Amino acid sequence: MIVPRRTPHRFYGHGIPGVQPEQLTGRLIVIEGADGSGRSTQIRLLVDWLESCGHATITVGLKRSALVSQELERAQEGNILSHTTLSLFYATDFADQLENQILPGLRAGQMVLADRYIFTLMARDLVRGMDEQWLRNLYGMAVVPDVVFYLQVSPEELVQRTFAKYAALDYWESGMDLGLSRDMFDSFLKYQSLMAAQFQRLHKVYGFHIIDGHRPIEIINAELRRKITALLAGKPIR
Repeated sequence: MIVPRRTPHRFYGHGIPGVQPEQLTGRLIVIEGADGSGRSTQIRLLVDWLESCGHATITVGLKRSALVSQELERAQEGNILSHTTLSLFYATDFADQLENQILPGLRAGQMVLADRYIFTLMARDLVRGMDEQWLRNLYGMAVVPDVVFYLQVSPEELVQRTFAKYAALDYWESGMDLGLSRDMFDSFLKYQSLMAAQFQRLHKVYGFHIIDGHRPIEIINAELRRKITALLAGKPIR
């Protein structure tokens, strides 16, 4: 099922050469949030719901590029990447998915669901002191999503969920490369607080829909469905 668009897609900056925005007839729905916020669960539920309604869907996310995802994973295991190298690794991962999955999906009129997008990448880089204008230029290739939902969960809740699922904390998601604390638990809380502050800044620029991620899964999913239904009907999202 192809959902007619009321306005054509656009890019945040220079875009991708040769891509005509009016040909991108699909929808791009982004779910943002930290690890443990429930993003992946909500993406899975939304895919099931959308496909049951007759919509063709595809999903994308961080470190899923066939080009560099394995190399990025191996590089992070050494915990020695510079901030610029890490940023460019993720930008390459995103660019490959943009060219080979996101744009083709939108051209085909599909519903593209992104399990995080450029906003997580920008927030991570801003916390690490990268220049904001440089980042905006770097991600000027990105197509503007139809809607962005940010699942907001407190750092204290995130650390409990992460321990419950993995029984450990991740070096990078704890911001250990920043020297915030020698204790990983303390560093995690400080790093996630810094990330939350950057998302609040980005929210003011890019207009996210902030979703309270502390509630039960089914309540959150019902809210997301209601807002997406309004989007597809061409109505304001409230």
